[in-house]
Amino acid sequence: MSKLTINTKYRMPSGHEIPALGYGVYQTPAAIASEVVQHALSVGYRHVDSAVAYRNETPSVEGMNASKIPREDLFFTTKIPPKQLSYEGAKQHIANTFEITGLDYVDLYLIHAPYGGKEARIGAWKALVEGVEAGKIRSIGVSNYGVHHLDELEAWIKSTDEKEGEGKGGVLSVNQVELHPWLARDDIVEWCNKRGVILEAYCPLVRATKSEDPLLLPLAKKYGKTTAQILLRWGLQKGFVILPKSVTKSRIEENAQLYDFELSDEEMKQLHTGVYEPCAWDPTVSQD
Repeated sequence: MSKLTINTKYRMPSGHEIPALGYGVYQTPAAIASEVVQHALSVGYRHVDSAVAYRNETPSVEGMNASKIPREDLFFTTKIPPKQLSYEGAKQHIANTFEITGLDYVDLYLIHAPYGGKEARIGAWKALVEGVEAGKIRSIGVSNYGVHHLDELEAWIKSTDEKEGEGKGGVLSVNQVELHPWLARDDIVEWCNKRGVILEAYCPLVRATKSEDPLLLPLAKKYGKTTAQILLRWGLQKGFVILPKSVTKSRIEENAQLYDFELSDEEMKQLHTGVYEPCAWDPTVSQD
């Protein structure tokens, strides 16, 4: 594995690059989103992960603009709302993103979750593909997709490419799912890795429920790090794009201080519990 730094990026199937460290703004109030995004960017983050459903697209972009960092050096993600999937609904949300943020392009636009049935999912995907063709979206992907959802999308892309020409079905670049040692999702990871699809890990800190876990405490002591930093380093070394979130400035800084230590292969194996305990609402386990 090449040496990881705060500037590490991965090339997506679309051909564009994505920073391996992202700053998540899920549940970040709009009133403070600009301020905390600015702070994250000031300490080295270059990737902001928002969503229509978070209701903070505009202030997140305002924070990006206020940072004075060139737009081409920043990466912005947003997502079509999970319960409003359809072709027309997705077209409307994509248009609205540009209207309210003033962006010239979005780096990554995702389907937030696979609700609504196949027709709704494929319709939303078609809208994203058209956004790429129009030059407004650089890369597209999905979130919370299980293997059966991924298989469905892959089959549609292949069929469309065969009928209409290479690339007409779109290019799947990312699947964003909850990933950490207690939810390793080996099946999803294997599917994506086999195809070069980038995995983004949300909730990489397990919602702060494992800060005193006996798996993590010895490693935190050994490396002089917090248990949160051990978890984030695990995600980085797995090759994931990690999306820690916090509105506390000291924690935003701490979550970026991951590059002066490296977990051994044995420690990585010890942390990979393989225990799969998704929440009851988790759409990756739905057969819809």
